[in-house]
Amino acid sequence: MAVSVQVSRIAGARSERYEVKHRTTPSAPGTGAGRAAGGFGGTGAARPRGGFPAVGAARGDDPDARWLTLLMHAAFFLLLGASLTRFLLRHPGEARTPWIIALSVALAVLYVLGPVLGSRPTPRSLLWLGVLVAVWMVVVVLAPSFAWCAVPLFFTGLRILPPRAALALVALLTLFVVAAQLRLARGFDPNLALAPPAVAAIATAVFVHMRRQAERQRELSERQRQLIDDLLRTRRELAATERREGTLAERQRLSMEIHDTLAQGLSSQQMLLQAADRTWDADPVTARRHVRTATGIAERNLAEARRFVHDLAPADLAEGGGLEAALHALAARETAQGQGRLTVRCHVEGEGHAPLPARTQSALLRIAQGALANVKEHAHATEAALTLTHLDDRVVLDIADNGRGFTPAGSTRATGSVRGHGLPAIRARLSQLGGTLTIESAPGEGTVLSAAVPLTPATPPAATKDPG
Repeated sequence: MAVSVQVSRIAGARSERYEVKHRTTPSAPGTGAGRAAGGFGGTGAARPRGGFPAVGAARGDDPDARWLTLLMHAAFFLLLGASLTRFLLRHPGEARTPWIIALSVALAVLYVLGPVLGSRPTPRSLLWLGVLVAVWMVVVVLAPSFAWCAVPLFFTGLRILPPRAALALVALLTLFVVAAQLRLARGFDPNLALAPPAVAAIATAVFVHMRRQAERQRELSERQRQLIDDLLRTRRELAATERREGTLAERQRLSMEIHDTLAQGLSSQQMLLQAADRTWDADPVTARRHVRTATGIAERNLAEARRFVHDLAPADLAEGGGLEAALHALAARETAQGQGRLTVRCHVEGEGHAPLPARTQSALLRIAQGALANVKEHAHATEAALTLTHLDDRVVLDIADNGRGFTPAGSTRATGSVRGHGLPAIRARLSQLGGTLTIESAPGEGTVLSAAVPLTPATPPAATKDPG
C-alpha cells in the first residue's frame, strides 16, 4: 500500500542517518565495608556504650584525632627504644639483660597487634590489653626506666575501656611509675612522687577533652544533616502543597468560567430552540429568529471551547500512559469514527532515554490530531499512519496518508484561506519548541508530514520552509 511504502521509505532513510546508541551507565563503584585498618591507626568503630568516644570512630571525621593516634603510637616506640637503650648502656652484661630484651620485643609485638583487634571493649581486646599491661609491669619491676612507656598506655586504656575502668587503669599505671621513679632515686623525692600523677592527670584530661570535642562535632554534623534533610523534605512538601492548591484554584476558575460561558450559552440555546419548536407552525418568522440567535450563541460557545482547549492539556495525556499511549488511543478512535472509510495505524520506534517534557508531548499529540483532521477533511485517504521515532537528540512524529496529495510549494497560498489553519498551527507549535516541519507530497501520491522536536533546548528558528 502507498502509505506503508512511504512510512518504510522514511524509516529506512532515517535509520541510515541516525544510529541509536545504547549507553551503558557504569556501575557506581561500591563503597565496600570500609578499608581494613593498617598501621597503628586502629579500626573504625562506634563509641562504646557509656565509654569515651572511640578513636576509630573519630578518625574518619576528625583529622586531629588521627594525628593524635599516630603521635601516641610513635611516642610508645620511641620511649620503649630509649628505655631499652638506657638499660643496655647502664647495665651491660647483667643476668637480667636477656630477659629485658625479650620482654621489650614482646611488648613491641603486643602493641603492634592492638590495631588488629580494634578499639571496642571485646573479650579479645580486653585480654590483649591485660597482657600488654602485665608485660609492661614485669619490665618495670626488672628495669624501672621503662616506666615512662605508661603515657601511651594511658591513651590505649582510655581508648578501649569504659570511663571508670580506664581511670582505674590510669591510676594503677601512675602508681607503678611513681614507684619506679622512687626506686631510681634511691630515696624519697617529692618531685618524683607528684610529677607522674600530674602528667597522668593532664594527659587524661587532654585526651578526654579532645575525644568529647570530636564527639560533639560529629553530633553537630549529624544534627546539621538532619536539619538539611528536614528542610529539603519541608520544601518538597510545600511545593506539593502549592501544586495542589494551584490545581484546586485552576479547577475552581475553570468551573466558574465554564458555568458563566458554556453552561449559560447551552441553557440559552435550549430555551431558544424550545421556543422555536413551539412557534414554528404559528409564527415561522419568530421561530427562525430564535434559531439564528441560538446559532450565534453556539458560535460564541465554540470560540470559548477552543480557548479552553488551547489552555488545557490534551485529555488523552491527562489519563496517563504518556505520548505513545495517547497516539495509540487517537489512532483507534479515528479508525472507529471512520466507520471503514479511514484506517489509522500507530507505530513507535526506539525508546526514549528519559520521559519527554509535558509540553513536547502535548504539542506532538495536538499536531497528530490536527494532521489527521486535515487527512479526513481534504486528503480523501483510506489509510493513515502515525510513526513516533525516538532518536538520540530529537523525537520525530510522522503522519503519512495515501490520499490525493498536493503540491507543498503551493500550500502556502492555500493556508491564507479562511479554513487553512492546520499547517500554520502545526508550524507555530513546533516553532515554540524549536522544532521543524517537513512535508513530502505530490498530487496522487499521498502526503507525509514529519515534525521533529529537539530533546535539548534550542533557539526557535526564524522561519520554517517546506522543501520545494
